[in-house]
Amino acid sequence: MTEQDSKSTGKGRATPSRKQQEAANIRPLVGNKSPEAKKAEKARIREERLKARNGMAAGEEKYLGARDRGPQRKFVRNYVDSRFSLGELMMPALLVVILISAIDSYVVQLATLLTMWTLFIGVAVNGWILGRGAVKALEAKYGASKVESGLKWYAGMRSIQMRAMRLPKPQVKRGTKVAP
Repeated sequence: MTEQDSKSTGKGRATPSRKQQEAANIRPLVGNKSPEAKKAEKARIREERLKARNGMAAGEEKYLGARDRGPQRKFVRNYVDSRFSLGELMMPALLVVILISAIDSYVVQLATLLTMWTLFIGVAVNGWILGRGAVKALEAKYGASKVESGLKWYAGMRSIQMRAMRLPKPQVKRGTKVAP
């Protein structure tokens, strides 16, 4: 073999020693633990969470949980949000009941109890009617065989929440006609 052949086949640099190669391959097991790196990581995570929270509140599909994903669920949300429901009165009514229960009068407490049970029954009936109406509208839009299961319950549970506390936030105003 000639000198010219050996030069063309070489790698052009010296082989690193074992010590140098091992030093180059060392990686920290837990990442950069400097205070600046921790601060930067916390800021990055905070930004990601804020973006995800805002995306979920806005109803962006990729940020929604499995319970809220899909066009049929979005339709049901809009259907429920476009109407007033008795369920929205549940939390304020329970607060009033707690305050009234402090009154030491049998008649007042009995009247409050009967009113609450009437409201509970009204909320259940209202949720059932809303769920049934939403599913009927979906059946008209997609066909009865294509409607997902569990949408009546989804509509009923959403109708119980106070409008300001719903997530994803309502995308339609009350009184808006939600077309099938």
